[in-house]
Amino acid sequence: MPLRIRLYILWRRIDRAVRPAIDWLVATIAVSIFRLVRALDVDRASNIGGWIARTFGPLLPVNKLGMDNLRHAFPEKSEPELKAILREVWDNLGRTAAEYPHLDRIWDWTDSNPGGGRVEATGLEYFADLRGDGRPAIIFTAHLANWELPAVCAARHDLPVTAVFRTPNNAYIAKRLLKIRRGTMGELLAAGSGQAVAFAMASVLENGGHLGILVDQRLTRGYKIDFFGRPASTNPTLGRLARQFDCPVHGVRVVRLPGNRFRLDLTPPIDLPRDEEGLIDPEGAMRVVNGVVEGWVREHPGQWLWLHNRWRM
Repeated sequence: MPLRIRLYILWRRIDRAVRPAIDWLVATIAVSIFRLVRALDVDRASNIGGWIARTFGPLLPVNKLGMDNLRHAFPEKSEPELKAILREVWDNLGRTAAEYPHLDRIWDWTDSNPGGGRVEATGLEYFADLRGDGRPAIIFTAHLANWELPAVCAARHDLPVTAVFRTPNNAYIAKRLLKIRRGTMGELLAAGSGQAVAFAMASVLENGGHLGILVDQRLTRGYKIDFFGRPASTNPTLGRLARQFDCPVHGVRVVRLPGNRFRLDLTPPIDLPRDEEGLIDPEGAMRVVNGVVEGWVREHPGQWLWLHNRWRM
């Protein structure tokens, strides 16, 4: 056996042996940081997180990817304008991370004082409609501002929503995050590959439930649909489920406002294209959804995650 292969096998064995210990150590450090940030008030935590990310984020290699994405999306903007947008992207990312331990404190909407606290909202009447119509529904969102807040909002307003989320590779961190999220976001469904998660999502809708999905992530084998003028591999799941269950589809976005405040906008049911049989066209539906998300991002480009390689085929 060649030496190169023997060394590779040895490395794999060492990695398997020490990986659990490394994961545990990383998780322990992460939990300690979480508790430290939790001890701060929301404003201080958000401000510190924003400062750290916008100061050190531009030094990371992924910053080049963000600039490249922005140049393609906004060819009419100057380099200083694009750098300012990317700096805001880092600021928003740092704030979102630092706000994570405070999600249960951020959503302070009350019917007696709507919009008088840290959050304001439009379209909450559609939450009431969804609660009472007895039908399944899909609610999509994107990585804008603090994208965790829609699930918190639904849970606080007694709208049962099963949110699909990606679990971290570190099992210890995943367990901790799941405990935090379930305490503030209601039902959760871990995303994954294969048919199991697709069946699980279909089961939610089949039982008359509501499904929350992030739709701005790349899927290599997805539909090739234009997003900011370039083909982007788009996950077809929402369109296929909407066709299968012929259920309402709503969009929800979060906008970061000055003073560490937020606005949540829930859209009315979106009119999706149908085929000759009268069924929702999955690819056409995803074109519409991509268009909605692009419109949101164009309004607040510094609040979207441009650091993600959305256009890689």
